[in-house]
Amino acid sequence: MPADCGPGHGETGMVVRLGRRGFLRGALLAASGAGAGVFGTTVLPHWCGWDQPPLGGGYASAADTPAAVQHAAVSVRYYVQTTEPVVALTFDDGPAPQWTPMVLDTLDAAGVPATFFMVGSSLAANADVVRGRLARHEVGNHTWAHEDLATMDLGQVRASLSRTHDVIGEVTGRAPTLLRPPFGHLGGSTMLAANAMGYDVVLWSYQMRERIYRDDPDGQVRDIVGTLRPGAIVLAHDVGDERRLVALRRLGDMIAGLKARGFRFATVSQLVAGAAGPYPSGHAGAGVPPPA
Repeated sequence: MPADCGPGHGETGMVVRLGRRGFLRGALLAASGAGAGVFGTTVLPHWCGWDQPPLGGGYASAADTPAAVQHAAVSVRYYVQTTEPVVALTFDDGPAPQWTPMVLDTLDAAGVPATFFMVGSSLAANADVVRGRLARHEVGNHTWAHEDLATMDLGQVRASLSRTHDVIGEVTGRAPTLLRPPFGHLGGSTMLAANAMGYDVVLWSYQMRERIYRDDPDGQVRDIVGTLRPGAIVLAHDVGDERRLVALRRLGDMIAGLKARGFRFATVSQLVAGAAGPYPSGHAGAGVPPPA
């Protein structure tokens, strides 16, 4: 092994050889401030020239870009741990004139809120589809063009998120506070950008399974109504190919079935906040009615 491929002076000498997935996880932990004090050990990715990471876009640590770090940590959330029968419906990739109005009509008829993770370019092109219809709902950032943020450097991520952030503010009158990375892919640059912009990252604990229930829409309803647990964050899409309609056309039945089980509905921020109490002034959820 070349001399410059070992641990640096003063390191423990422990080297863990990581694949791409393992390295991205290590970069994520580094960017989110996790260290030996939290996890009990220090993992050093291995490369020749130990201070030169082998990946381009997704790598970024707080030590490399201290000016980007505005907060001590960034929340990455899959669900909320609660015994309260509350769930959050989320819809990705819109808006678009084909299906977004259908989703909004169904939510309005049921009187329930949801969270829409919108693509900036789609919102800019289809602002009239949602303008004036989002009062009870929350809107989060889903990048400008549905890019895989884990392949992009910090500047590229910030540019995509900032452009979308501005459009959401212009259309809704509220600044977003949540980010959902496309495909659920995370890299260190994503975490640093979220930190600098004051975002929390939202993934999901359950999703519509349109491929499985393509020819069984009743099965999709039974799956959601019978499987969801308190605190779930559910992934759906209001843009995409025809299979999405298996879930969207039966969304009202899912909501009715969950209500029959005693469930209420909240935006993601309401769910995180315990679904109770007002938001602070200026928060994206301020003025949004309580969970239905």
